Amino acid sequence: MSEIDPTAILSPDAEIGANVSIGPYAIVEADTVIGDNCTLAGHAVLRKGAILGAGVRVDSFAVVGGEPQDLSFDPGVRSGVRIGDEVQIREGVTIHRSSQENGHTEIAAQCYLMGNSHVAHDCLVGSRCVLANGALVAGHVHMGDDVFVGGGAGIHQFLRIGTGSMIAGNAAISRDVPPQVLAAERNLACGLNLVGLRRRKTPAESIGDLKHCYAAIYRERRSPAKLAEAAFAEGLGHTAHGRAFLEFYQKPDRKFCRPREKHS
Repeated sequence: MSEIDPTAILSPDAEIGANVSIGPYAIVEADTVIGDNCTLAGHAVLRKGAILGAGVRVDSFAVVGGEPQDLSFDPGVRSGVRIGDEVQIREGVTIHRSSQENGHTEIAAQCYLMGNSHVAHDCLVGSRCVLANGALVAGHVHMGDDVFVGGGAGIHQFLRIGTGSMIAGNAAISRDVPPQVLAAERNLACGLNLVGLRRRKTPAESIGDLKHCYAAIYRERRSPAKLAEAAFAEGLGHTAHGRAFLEFYQKPDRKFCRPREKHS
């Protein structure tokens, strides 16, 4: 049975599932969907077009589905936010709806968005991602699965953040982050996310392949797309992890995180 505090403000057009808890002064606007077993804490806000999967928790003062912070945005655009199953949205988090007609900002299943983190319009965030406190993700970012973004890190708009990567706290990222890579400071690639790979029980063969692929890309200052092509020709990328890593670079129009300059 659902428990809805009498002070909560719910649109009659909202679709509310079974066993839902909605706390004091929460606001649920029209054209919203709340899946089974969801919890909205006191003062949580669901704006129009927000869709929550099953088992989602939205903490106090979080706003899901706010309008894009885009000076050219037309508020009459019909769009929304899709939140996957078992996502945790902590206090003060903001997730903005798409800027495109019938578009959606999407957070996939089992993500954890810590306090005061932000996901902007038109982002696609993969499963099991973690955004630590105050992490900021600008518009149109595509983030793979199992990404960790450290506290206070900022990610520029229109970037790709590869699967399994880890971004250090307070990093400033304005270039694509390849899969399984540690990124820090301003666009610095600091090696592979080996701890994450091992925690996800990645086979040793895949980790070895990734190490060779990483070395092939970063051993010299040439076009990453050409280096990836050469690595494939050498027989690297023979595992799924290695292949995904090299394929990430096969876009000559993109800029990628680079390692620190070596000084003699």
